[in-house]
Amino acid sequence: MGGLLFGGRGRLTSAAHRRKAIELIGEANASGATLRAACGEIGISLRTLKRWRRAFLGDGDGEDRRKGSPRHVVHRLSEEERQRILLTCNQPEYASLPPGQIVPALADQGLFIGSEGSFYRVLHQAGQCHRRGRARLPQEPRSVPRLRADRPNALWSWDISFLPTTVRGVWLYLYLVVDVWSRKVMAWDVAEVESAEIAADLVQRACLRERYRRPSGFGSHQCPQTPLILHADNGNAMRGATLESRLEELGVLRSFSRPRVSNDNPYSESLFRTLKYRPDYPSRPFSSKAEACEWVAAFVDWYNHQHRHSSIKFVTPHQRHSGTATAICRERTHVYEKARQVHPRRWSRSTRCWRQPEEVWINKPTEEPDPILAIPLSAAA
Repeated sequence: MGGLLFGGRGRLTSAAHRRKAIELIGEANASGATLRAACGEIGISLRTLKRWRRAFLGDGDGEDRRKGSPRHVVHRLSEEERQRILLTCNQPEYASLPPGQIVPALADQGLFIGSEGSFYRVLHQAGQCHRRGRARLPQEPRSVPRLRADRPNALWSWDISFLPTTVRGVWLYLYLVVDVWSRKVMAWDVAEVESAEIAADLVQRACLRERYRRPSGFGSHQCPQTPLILHADNGNAMRGATLESRLEELGVLRSFSRPRVSNDNPYSESLFRTLKYRPDYPSRPFSSKAEACEWVAAFVDWYNHQHRHSSIKFVTPHQRHSGTATAICRERTHVYEKARQVHPRRWSRSTRCWRQPEEVWINKPTEEPDPILAIPLSAAA
């Protein structure tokens, strides 16, 4: 609809329509939409928006100065020639052949109706040029997941990793659910199979332990609270129907990484690296599931209550999750201020910042404002 309102391809747009388009895009951008997405809804590109804004700078009236192409193409195919190409391609002997084979076959008969490119162009304009291969069509790239956590139990990430056993080719599967905001391990399990049912039970136990409840008005526009989001990659257990139905009952939304992009799930990947690079990680495979559970339980207890995490100002994940990290960091700031007063020359600028990060992102947007796009409409007019 945007292309019809604001010119679309091959049509000139009036100054009034341009001004209206700039206003709508500005309102959408102020509401949180990206400029590229807002331009896509209108039916124009980001470069077109820049050109329109430049046209309104100073005393510009915003009119389109393009005149189009007045020339007459003398070698253009006539309507009779176009119909002859269509009739030839629709003949039974040529109906299943591409123009790349039709044109040489006609040349062997001493006939030239048009070039191969003309055949393709005429067939495409007539709606008769469709792909008939058996291979799957190219897929549109999946959008980048952009998730923000500003409190505990707002965004969880989970994944499954392998634990070696004494039997070659047989593995144990470690399930770990971590809170992205606090880095706390919310739930874990060791199983002999990779299953969506085990993952569903694991997430349900974590929700019960955290007393997470389905937000009132979940699924409607009047829901004041953002529900919990569970982020994972594209494994079979992550996309299982059992897990999907259980999360729907709990009021938990699902989010997935892009295919073959491990950076979309960095917190689970980092947790697994911390686990497997611990000095006390067994140098030999686990002899049984019970032995693996015993070691993982000790690791989770150390990680949640003793490990000072560098990304959260060196407090433990439990301290950040419970809310006591703010007071701890405030006390550290007072200690540094007192030390600075005793020896002020040892600090050239300021003391170390112990402020807790207020938000944590998965793929934080990095769009920078363009000087032309940053000009308000009132200044452009």
